[in-house]
Amino acid sequence: MTDATPRHFLDLSEIPADTLKQILNHAHQLKRLKFSPPQIFEGLSLAMVFDKRSTRTRMSFEAAMKQLGGHTIVMNTQEMQITGAESVEDTANVVSRFVDAVMIRMGDHEALCEFAQHAKIPVINGLTDHSHPCQIMADLMTIEEKLGALGGKKIVWYGDFNNVAYTFAQAAPVWGFELLVSCPEDLRPLNAAYEPDAQKAAEGADVIVTDTWVSMGQEGKDIDKFWPYQVNTALMTRAKPHAIFMHCMPIHRGEEVTDEVLATPASVIYDEAENRLHAQKAILAWCLEHAGVKLSR
Repeated sequence: MTDATPRHFLDLSEIPADTLKQILNHAHQLKRLKFSPPQIFEGLSLAMVFDKRSTRTRMSFEAAMKQLGGHTIVMNTQEMQITGAESVEDTANVVSRFVDAVMIRMGDHEALCEFAQHAKIPVINGLTDHSHPCQIMADLMTIEEKLGALGGKKIVWYGDFNNVAYTFAQAAPVWGFELLVSCPEDLRPLNAAYEPDAQKAAEGADVIVTDTWVSMGQEGKDIDKFWPYQVNTALMTRAKPHAIFMHCMPIHRGEEVTDEVLATPASVIYDEAENRLHAQKAILAWCLEHAGVKLSR
């Protein structure tokens, strides 16, 4: 890495709005090149570190790096000294000598930020308990594909106000869409508009989005208070006729969303999942630009 200040992708709120929009435009461009991917990562390596199980994050980042000519090294936190006797600072400095960038998927957001503070290479937030910026970039890409420009769209979030919902709230002022959250009163957000009545919230919505009520590490959680916020056919009929349904997966079918909704054309969950690949490519390209990556190559 030739640039003294690495480009981290940790939280949408830390990146200029114009830059985020540019990254999203690059994601669309790279998707159009899906079957003839430019080898812009030739000779570059990405470390991927996990302390949580992963399907979409693992596969999308690994495929993104390899399709564009790069290499990957995959480890879990139990294999590394980051959770052992070594300090986060020492681990970050050592990893910086081996690879060109690192993606970390871990619960502890403060530990991720500490790692990034000491790293000499870009650090990408693959998910923390605080936020999930890569997922939201893929979600916004999907909405643009299906419905056009994000400005003025009404997006309604249902259920648990978690890391994904929080990141949607960060994105709303950047792209100019309306985010309305419908969830139990005790989870009422401070950074988004709120409507406790699920049916009322859905009226005029362009996008209905939810997530699992029980995330990894929350097994045994009481879900009784979430049932009024289940996405079902009755709720979807309150939205606009062209409205789409989104979910970042994995899905607990019959809980946060019914099978009937998932079987309709409104459900775009698999397009959304694929777009993790293309969004990840664009995020990596921005982070690694000072390492010689050029989209026109």
